[in-house]
Amino acid sequence: METTVIDPVGGSFRQRNATLHPMSNESLGLPADVLHYLQGLSAVGEHPALTELRAETAPMEDAQMQISVEQGRFMQWLVGTLGAKRCLEVGTFTGYSALAVALAMPTDGRLLACDLSAEWTEVGRPFWAAAGVDAKIELKIGPAAETLRALLVEGQAASFDFAFVDADKEGYPEYAELCLELLRTGGVMAFDNAFLGGRVVEPDPNDEGAVAMHSMNAALFADSRVSVSLAPISDGLLLARKL
Repeated sequence: METTVIDPVGGSFRQRNATLHPMSNESLGLPADVLHYLQGLSAVGEHPALTELRAETAPMEDAQMQISVEQGRFMQWLVGTLGAKRCLEVGTFTGYSALAVALAMPTDGRLLACDLSAEWTEVGRPFWAAAGVDAKIELKIGPAAETLRALLVEGQAASFDFAFVDADKEGYPEYAELCLELLRTGGVMAFDNAFLGGRVVEPDPNDEGAVAMHSMNAALFADSRVSVSLAPISDGLLLARKL
């Protein structure tokens, strides 16, 4: 299967096997004209570095891993509403989500971004610098769970305002527990691809990512430590506020 995704900056790119590789760069289930309208509005006033980074990422084979413009806009609104100064990111890809969050934080805000790929994250670094937020972003290359556990050992529990998780789906349950420990009361964690292209509805036992996501979604909704909402933004954005 091949679909065309319209980009509000004026271009388009092909995303193959959309049903097998759920996309973050468009909201699922919307009619094409409504989606284009939503993304067009979401791009209004977008920082030029964000627009340029989306365009830079679009031709890449794994471009579907980038969050959508409407999700980036929502996350900026959320970070601003929280007044977040200390943020975490698990899964950075080419750095669009990190750039969006960093732009929404105050001058003294700091984002710790975790990723396994130095190659992908290097794409974003020039755009972070162009936007003047590179000093806000600390990039850690390596297994994110190890980085998060190290923060806890260092005594940084309950010290972060916001965490965004968009990485290997099998690791989501562990990331959820670690991020919850690191968040302050009232802090929010957001999990991308909560729908996983629909694979979470009745997950195939052999689909480890879908099984893990299904399990985490159910566990968080039943968890008395958090207040949860699953928003149909992009491929599903699960939001959990620490009580």
